[in-house]
Amino acid sequence: MRLDRFLANLPACSHRQARLLLASGRASVNGQPVRDGTHDIRVFDRIELDGELLQAGKPARFYMLNKPAGCVSATDDPAHPTVLDLLNEPDKAELHIAGRLDFNTTGLMILTNDGLWSRRLTQPESLLGKTYFVETEDPIDPICVERFAQGLYFGYENLTTRPAELQLLGSHQARLTLHEGRYHQVKRMFGHFNNKVTALHRERMGPLTLDPTLAPGQYRRLTPAEIDPI
Repeated sequence: MRLDRFLANLPACSHRQARLLLASGRASVNGQPVRDGTHDIRVFDRIELDGELLQAGKPARFYMLNKPAGCVSATDDPAHPTVLDLLNEPDKAELHIAGRLDFNTTGLMILTNDGLWSRRLTQPESLLGKTYFVETEDPIDPICVERFAQGLYFGYENLTTRPAELQLLGSHQARLTLHEGRYHQVKRMFGHFNNKVTALHRERMGPLTLDPTLAPGQYRRLTPAEIDPI
């Protein structure tokens, strides 16, 4: 919401009065005077007028989770445990998942209550890489390196995947970095070569790398240094 609209919604404060309050520098956001009425404010911002608190601002929360297999990337499920069930945190129903993983896919997952931040992390336009460790049923054809880099055409959706980086680690193992997140994309890309993915583990999302000290099912808060670059 714009700051001028927030002020105009106060009792006995018109749009004209809101503009005057802003012009005189009487409103502050997070301790800083703001005169621009178009300034975007969110629920996380502390807003004051003449030193009087109008909105305290709720804390933004960010958690890194090592998702185990057999866990649903959802906030509620009648049949299976969800990733939220793994968190021992107050008001965890306010959190949402930034980048879901399939039921048996493991690894890095981010949960937060900051939707704007999570969109920057996950939206395809950001071009932030998501890196996966992949194991396959059959040996990986080296031609996959070139073909993944070129992009694969999926006829059903009439689209070509964005270029992806494939690093072969062994006959049945590889590290794959995508710059998008289509439905079952990794499995479908290897399926294009009739090779079944038997294990999939997300290691990285943009600048965030899974903390190696986190066992499956464990989590921790992100540090300010991890949050700020997104």
